[in-house]
Amino acid sequence: MKQLNTLALVAFLVLSEKIYAQGIDAAVVDEAVKNENIIQWLARFMDDGGIFMWIIAIVWCIGVAISAERFKQYFSFHVDGTSLMSSIKKSVIGNQVQDAIQACGESKALLAFVMKNGLKRSNQSKEQIQDALEASMLEVVPKIEERLSYLALTANLSTLLGLLGTIQGLIQSFAAVAQAEASEKAQLLAEGIAVAMNTTALGLVSAISLMVIHAVLQSRGEKMIHEIEENSVKLLDLLGTKKAALNQMDKAA
Repeated sequence: MKQLNTLALVAFLVLSEKIYAQGIDAAVVDEAVKNENIIQWLARFMDDGGIFMWIIAIVWCIGVAISAERFKQYFSFHVDGTSLMSSIKKSVIGNQVQDAIQACGESKALLAFVMKNGLKRSNQSKEQIQDALEASMLEVVPKIEERLSYLALTANLSTLLGLLGTIQGLIQSFAAVAQAEASEKAQLLAEGIAVAMNTTALGLVSAISLMVIHAVLQSRGEKMIHEIEENSVKLLDLLGTKKAALNQMDKAA
């Protein structure tokens, strides 16, 4: 009887020691997590999520690079259409078409490029002017829409890669429950859930940010195309009216 009591006491002491050690380890881990800065937290977040976290991060960086390039190009493509058209109208009415052509040539804006090609045909028929404007528009529109499809692709890839990482984490969790020893199941299950949740979160953050940027760029691109179309029609009408007025003056003379 005394031997059984002794064994029970020893077992209780060993179990208490393990529980105390686990409590100390958990407290140490909690304290370390609380003292993390943003960089350390981000590194741990990426590491816990597994390989798909880095793949999603690479896709997101590619999307950001495309976005930065598009914003830079749109900035160089942009011009105040109202001011440019007002200047062109003033020059055409004053029979100074060459000055308008020179002013458009000095600008890198796409609208100025289209206007310049239309002004070069100012002495030709209205149909020829329209052909020049339409040909120029066919040339500049692809420059506006360039790489926007790739940006949309990176947003979709981020979502799908996040989902794939989630599936990987769930498979890892189920495998831990089915095959691992009882003492390891909790840790492996937690690791699998971390992979699933972290990849899902990063995939959604990447996709949402890239989709918002894509929407903004697409809106600005459509605005530029609409401005080019509107001012092309105005220029065609201006040159046609000017030519009709000159023809009437020649007939009157």
